[in-house]
Amino acid sequence: MLISPRKLAAAGILGMNSRNHDFIGRYNQRHLYPLVDNKLKTKRLAEKYGIATPKLRFVLHHQYEVKRTARLLAQRESFVVKPAKGSGGKGILVIVGRNGDRFVKGSGVEVTLHDVERHMSNIIAGLHSLGGNPDSILIEDVVQCAPWLAAYSYEGVPDIRVIVFKGYPVLAMVRLATHASDGKANLHQGAVGVGIDIATGCALKAVQQSRRIQIHPDNDIDLHALQIQDWTHLLEIAAGCAEMTGLGYLGADLVIDREHGPELLELNARPGLAIQIANGIGLVPRLRHIEALDTVHQDAAARVAYVQKAFAADMALAG
Repeated sequence: MLISPRKLAAAGILGMNSRNHDFIGRYNQRHLYPLVDNKLKTKRLAEKYGIATPKLRFVLHHQYEVKRTARLLAQRESFVVKPAKGSGGKGILVIVGRNGDRFVKGSGVEVTLHDVERHMSNIIAGLHSLGGNPDSILIEDVVQCAPWLAAYSYEGVPDIRVIVFKGYPVLAMVRLATHASDGKANLHQGAVGVGIDIATGCALKAVQQSRRIQIHPDNDIDLHALQIQDWTHLLEIAAGCAEMTGLGYLGADLVIDREHGPELLELNARPGLAIQIANGIGLVPRLRHIEALDTVHQDAAARVAYVQKAFAADMALAG
């Protein structure tokens, strides 16, 4: 059912034009974009600021490196191949196991070493990069998700997206992989989005392909029972990414490893708007609230404490 622009505005829904003009264009300086558009630069920056990320094993910049590195990967049980300049989950290949000389993806589909080599070659050629420019490859360890959170996903690692404005976390969701999304936590590919209450870390509502659901389509688990552990600490990591990058409006994607705890997966200077659907709450009132503050809290923990108190009515608002 179509909803009129007037009703969307009344509900505080942020549209793409306003996002681009009023927030991204105004608060994100273009020279800072490479810090988040290039995952290798993000990882190096996070290391400098003491923020954990999945362990990096190899970096490839040239086609001649592909076969040599692929041979090294043939000895590994699991790994992740991702384009340094990819977006929207495109080009990411997650290998979780082996079956003889074949590699097993999170979805259970098997691929050959030749398939992996071709995928890597396509990444370097720029098939998945922003603008189609030549790219580099990051090969990382697979995140071993904390069991309590992994139970809510299917064939893939869930991640937590937090929208951060002027250093304040304003909206959050968990993205859960499905069979339809090929084990990737990407909403456009069929993953489930679960809106999360900023104050408590509890689930507000869940959607798949913009339709409200309560039960995960593949594992029959009640999504409304989800509550993120150590929630305040996760928000503080996301809030700290503002100082790390200098960006005023960003999306921080976090994962929770069973051994290493919270890790930064990547950052986005142009985060999508579907998080509003997952929460049942528009971004505009939150953004305007932060804009109107007379004094900005300098410490990330103080900023998190502020929004957890100011936006404590998330549950009631989401209905």
